[in-house]
Amino acid sequence: MTHTTQPFRLILASASPRRRELLAQAGYAFDIEAAEIDETPHTNELPAAYVKRLAEEKAAAILAKQSTSHSDVIVLGADTTVVCDNEILAKPDDAAHAKLMLRKLSGRTHEVLTGIAAATHAGISSAVETTEVVFSEIPEAELDRYCATHEPLDKAGAYGIQGYAARWIPRIDGDYFNVMGLPIARVVRLIDEAAAEISDTP
Repeated sequence: MTHTTQPFRLILASASPRRRELLAQAGYAFDIEAAEIDETPHTNELPAAYVKRLAEEKAAAILAKQSTSHSDVIVLGADTTVVCDNEILAKPDDAAHAKLMLRKLSGRTHEVLTGIAAATHAGISSAVETTEVVFSEIPEAELDRYCATHEPLDKAGAYGIQGYAARWIPRIDGDYFNVMGLPIARVVRLIDEAAAEISDTP
């Protein structure tokens, strides 16, 4: 079911197929304009500040391309990372890097953080959602098979909870969809707030 009377134009500033599917699942009609920004962490930047900043920068970059006469535009930016021992584990460079990340996560609990931002010509609102993910011990043979595929290469922490790695995840504490890359309940609240702000703008 889509919001047929959606009183704003929504743009997703991400090319992620998972985010696209989740936003559509939540009932929104939207366009996609992927944002290209430098995702290098700043020196001593904390993980929560990092994902929040990137979400805001992505949303702001796409908003800047929209005409200011279109006051009904909301741009949704998002960025997800995996954190273990306070280390940001972004997308791996290659299969060997993916294997190093997964060995670090094996048998341990880590956090998945997603920053989300809703930008309008009236301002920008953002939030960070955190989910704890428990990994069982990963057998080396399974790790080898998994890292020989392309699956880990485009995912923070080298895994997707909805893919093969689900076999290693006995428990999570928090929003499942956050681990997929878009905490839908939190996103809906953020979009509602942005839409209210638009309607209050003269």
